[in-house]
Amino acid sequence: MEQKRIWEIDLLRAMAIILMVIYHTVYDLNNFANIDIDYNSPFWYWEGKTAALIFILLSGISCGLSRRNTFVTGLKVFGLGMIVTVATYFFLGEYYVRFGILHFLGVCMMLYPMLKRVDNSMLLAIAVVNAILAMPIDNFIVDTPLLLPLGIKHSGFVSADYYPLSPYLSVFILGILAYKNYYYKKQSIFHKAKLNLENKVVSQISKHSLLIYMVHQPIIISIISIIKII
Repeated sequence: MEQKRIWEIDLLRAMAIILMVIYHTVYDLNNFANIDIDYNSPFWYWEGKTAALIFILLSGISCGLSRRNTFVTGLKVFGLGMIVTVATYFFLGEYYVRFGILHFLGVCMMLYPMLKRVDNSMLLAIAVVNAILAMPIDNFIVDTPLLLPLGIKHSGFVSADYYPLSPYLSVFILGILAYKNYYYKKQSIFHKAKLNLENKVVSQISKHSLLIYMVHQPIIISIISIIKII
């Protein structure tokens, strides 16, 4: 029996995937269609970053809601991240994705079984300390790429997508806390108000968000390539 979906989580996840598709379309138009769009401008930067932050927060909540083994799921998501790494190595050269959003989410899911056992107050303290340490860590430069997952860069580091554990693990932890405090009953937090904005299209986008994430870039780039040929 399929678990009943929570409409506000579906809505937020669908919004995040739409925002991410829009951001990547802008990125691809700039890099592959030579259309002058500054995707690093504050507007586009925060448009894309907002999508990622929503995904990370919801991932923390969803780990609690999931009936699956989150460690195994995390391994699979990390594996998809490695596929992205290989693909971008051939398409983006030195800007290939080292430790992107999928690598990050995969590691977080693998850490979840341990994190869920930590007391809420301690979890919040870990999130705060991790966020505070992000700035000094960002200034460290080392000679090895092995510390990239922690947020410690090596000399000359560049990447089209980079989400290290510091500071983004803090957002995932906030998702865990949201589950433990508000979603542990596995129902909408608006159920008492009898508010239900469930929508089948939104639910399907949310349900297949990972698939959409994996295929939307090749589709966008293919469409741009075809238009350029025509």
